[in-house]
Amino acid sequence: MDTVLEKQFTLNDGARIPALGLGTWMIDDSKVESVVREALSIGYRHIDTAYAYGNERGVGKAVRESGIPRDRIFVTTKIAAEAKDYRSAIEMVDSSLSRSGLDYFDLILIHSPQPWSDFHSGRHYFEGNLEAWRALEDARKEGKVRSIGVSNFEKEDIDNIVDNCTVRPAVNQLLAHISNTPFENAEYSEGKGMLVEAYSPIAHGEILRNETIAKVALRYGVSAAQVCIRYCLQLGMLPLPKTESRDHLLSDTMVDFEISPEDMALLKGMDRIHDYGAYSHFPVFSK
Repeated sequence: MDTVLEKQFTLNDGARIPALGLGTWMIDDSKVESVVREALSIGYRHIDTAYAYGNERGVGKAVRESGIPRDRIFVTTKIAAEAKDYRSAIEMVDSSLSRSGLDYFDLILIHSPQPWSDFHSGRHYFEGNLEAWRALEDARKEGKVRSIGVSNFEKEDIDNIVDNCTVRPAVNQLLAHISNTPFENAEYSEGKGMLVEAYSPIAHGEILRNETIAKVALRYGVSAAQVCIRYCLQLGMLPLPKTESRDHLLSDTMVDFEISPEDMALLKGMDRIHDYGAYSHFPVFSK
């Protein structure tokens, strides 16, 4: 049986994307290079970064110097949520390429439908998102990126792109984990042909203390983190766990077990987590 590191999803544009990725949010640029090197040595072939993370330089350097052919490593970045005009979006694509030292990205996303200062306000930036999307379409035509998509987009913002675009979004990257899974948005995104990627699938570590998840993990002889990652995979999502630990990099790949339908129903029905500890102030955790 293939391990999760050998499995791939096929995007709506025909591109193949590894079914597990390494998230790098809040890994400092001074540390991310060694983390990505370690991940690649273990067998990871999918690395997720963003302009806003401030670590594209280190990610790119690790990829370039890995000795692994570039076309065998899938690298995602995201233009800043504040880029709501064509010129800003194009400049961010170019600056991300320059900073990373890569010739192209495999996937670039619009990081959010609203600027972070206005996240989840209910306001829509329809024209600005269309301008940013037009910039990504042009970057794709020019070979700067292979696939393009969105992140944190909800129904109205998805429709705005889909109804007016030339290239349909390949991905919608969403906050998704046990006790906070956006089932309706995920289903809608999938219905529009998008793969749903799950960022913070372990709730930035806060969910690991949950007793229900601990009991489920015990039944399968695995860790709570492994249950969280497997849960996303069984929902058809692509999980992006973040870690700086070699032990966790390894254990996060050991998810080739099957959660029973009964346990999946239990996990899907869990009460929502509201307290993300020290990370609660981030906009993505505020809704």
